Amino acid sequence: MRRALSIAALAALAAAPAAWAKGDAESGKAKAAQICAACHGPQGDKPSAPDQPILAGQHYDYLVKALSDYKSGKRDNPIMKGFASALSEKDMEDLAAWFSDQSSGLRSVR
Repeated sequence: MRRALSIAALAALAAAPAAWAKGDAESGKAKAAQICAACHGPQGDKPSAPDQPILAGQHYDYLVKALSDYKSGKRDNPIMKGFASALSEKDMEDLAAWFSDQSSGLRSVR
């Protein structure tokens, strides 16, 4: 009985990786509308140019790391550095929660 409960609990955790996200998707949606939508689209699935990535469906932790790297200068893109430098850690987590929760062809199971 205990083993069945343990397996069920682990399965529930594995099925809900978005629950591990620290960010608030609704706050991220508002922030994305202010600063991200012009280049990446409102849901992050329609970039305005071929060299701009699709953010919708990207992994939460990847998005947080990418934004942090733009802010610190580890990733070199003057436009993204300008936007990321104004973001707090919470802003980055909120944006990552919003974009990672959107649908796109990028979604794959880890």
